[in-house]
Amino acid sequence: MMGSANSGDLSSEMEVDAFRRLFPLRFHERHLLESIRPDARMLGKARDTTLALGAVASADGSALAKIGCTTMLAAIKMEVMTPTAESPDMGCIAIDFHMPPICSPTVRPGRPAEAAPVVSKQLSDTILSSGMINLKDLSLVRGKASWMAYLDIYCLDADGALFDAALLSAVAAFSNLQIPIVALNDDGRVVVVSEENEGGKLKKEPVNKEKRKLKLSSIPFSLTCILHKNYILADPTAEEESIMETLVTVVLNLSGQLVSLYKPGGQFLAYTSAIQDCMALTRQRVKELKKILDEAICDMEMD
Repeated sequence: MMGSANSGDLSSEMEVDAFRRLFPLRFHERHLLESIRPDARMLGKARDTTLALGAVASADGSALAKIGCTTMLAAIKMEVMTPTAESPDMGCIAIDFHMPPICSPTVRPGRPAEAAPVVSKQLSDTILSSGMINLKDLSLVRGKASWMAYLDIYCLDADGALFDAALLSAVAAFSNLQIPIVALNDDGRVVVVSEENEGGKLKKEPVNKEKRKLKLSSIPFSLTCILHKNYILADPTAEEESIMETLVTVVLNLSGQLVSLYKPGGQFLAYTSAIQDCMALTRQRVKELKKILDEAICDMEMD
């Protein structure tokens, strides 16, 4: 009897799996009728989120962010550069988003992922337009030296809502950033002081006497939602994104102000009421992410 029951359960699971593969939209819509999703989440609930700061020891700032299975590793490297004539008292930020073949079966070796430059552009626009970082804080010597922050984000697992996880990892990496000590060398150039020389005597006074944190303000967080018929699904998986193609990404800062809204096409119209519902979900999500970031910073300081 027990063997018969087990074989019946296995047969049932195989039938469900076959139905899911053959008719994915109908499979998901059956769940939507019950206001639940295949992974047992409510429609407006995001996946479990974790954050670890200082994940890359060789970087000046780094973080590992996970939203469900979607995983991002962000690392920042600081280099001294000569500022432009147009902005003599400002530094720069260069952002690159990478999707290696290990992150998804849809990414082929030797062929760049289509989503990578799109997410990279979104990140640059969001971080620079949000006012999170005052580029004047990256200045060292007006007209002579400033910081160039190279932010590289690697997608280790692409299971939906890539921009949300990438932005979270970027914000966390900048929260973890420690700007190196620099000094003037014999030629009058600003150079980074290596750790082994920090305790020794410098020929000239350091420009900044100790590593410092970067002051962040108006920190942005985002939430991507799927619009499907009369339903709104927060934080979609890759499977959900591939089946229900109308996405809306809302970016808000900690004050609840709109930083950006992104809708890359899709067959469903984004009515005002739907956008308002997405913004309400994002406000709640911002509170959750702020708490997760604060806890990660606290854990890092305790270590």
